Amino acid sequence: MSASNGSAAPPARRGILHTGSFGLMTGGLLLIIGAFTPWVSTPLGNLSAMAGPGLWLLCAGVVAVAGALLPHRTLALAHALIPAAAGGSLVVWQLAKIAQISAETDSWGKMLPGVSMVIVAGGVVLLFSAARRMYTAA
Repeated sequence: MSASNGSAAPPARRGILHTGSFGLMTGGLLLIIGAFTPWVSTPLGNLSAMAGPGLWLLCAGVVAVAGALLPHRTLALAHALIPAAAGGSLVVWQLAKIAQISAETDSWGKMLPGVSMVIVAGGVVLLFSAARRMYTAA
């Protein structure tokens, strides 16, 4: 049928990327970067994230990046919330552990969160905001 006789337009092509894809991709990459950078700074040197929760962060980051490439919004929402909860709980747990060790040894300010904890916390914030954006989008 031609356009002159009133035929319907072809169906719109559905793309892979959705509302929260950019936030999921960026947050997941931040989790992956955070898995390899220094996790805790001490006077004796830095402790890598791979010495502790690095593998968990790496897996969570890969799950988040995979969620950015899923065309189904509800499944991508789970791919945003689960890594964000895992990464956030690791950061909070490690901060509590640093506070506990500092209190026990009376060495406040000697053991500090490394750059990786800040990067992971930023990735968690991006993942939660992407999840909120996907949830409120129609």
